[in-house]
Amino acid sequence: MRTLLWAERQKIRRLSFVWIAIFATVMVAVIVFLSGLTDNDGIRDIDTIGWYMAVAQPLATFFVLPAVIALLGSYMICREEQEHTIESLRLIPVNEAKLTIAKMIITLICSILFYLLLFAITFFTEAALHFSDLSIGMVMKFLKAYLLDGLCIFLAISPIIALVSHMKNGYWIALVITEFYSFIGLFTSTSNTLKALYPITAVFTISGYYDASISQVMLSCISLLFCVGLAAVILAGMNKCK
Repeated sequence: MRTLLWAERQKIRRLSFVWIAIFATVMVAVIVFLSGLTDNDGIRDIDTIGWYMAVAQPLATFFVLPAVIALLGSYMICREEQEHTIESLRLIPVNEAKLTIAKMIITLICSILFYLLLFAITFFTEAALHFSDLSIGMVMKFLKAYLLDGLCIFLAISPIIALVSHMKNGYWIALVITEFYSFIGLFTSTSNTLKALYPITAVFTISGYYDASISQVMLSCISLLFCVGLAAVILAGMNKCK
């Protein structure tokens, strides 16, 4: 497994999709920042301490990051079939189940890193604007939230990555499906029960973005565990068919 992870890490460094994901993350940060500059009766949102770090995470999640992470993960799995490198790997031979797990682990790490990049951008901007008013407790709370966002979003979208990964050029379908899947979170977030159950908004219940009871956190954990189980069943079935 260590060799497979090392190989996947080397391959991902040459993927243009990684740069697309980084660009998308930066653009989300820029757009949220610009929206915070709007003057509302002499008050700008960006001048409120913590506003930038708080608002960037749901907007990035509902509109951008899950889709680009799904695109990256499904492409990493699809490309072996698409570029016919899987035939060479079968001659070595390489355990395809372990290879898929290695790619999913790399996607998980990328998901966390993209959210940490967004945190870094928002944190340094907040520090530049009102450093003396930031507390260590506030910064650590947001750092934990972004870290959990990156982890849990991967869990929430893992069935989509698994489902489309056996399709030729399925990674673009993953982008479209995940974008729609994330967007629905805007509507489920209006109901306390739905936002705890729906995987995308369940992420915010676990990360602490939403104020939630213990039962809501439990519901959200069950929802995400169901996603992981579903992804495992799909991938196991896919490898069995091969």
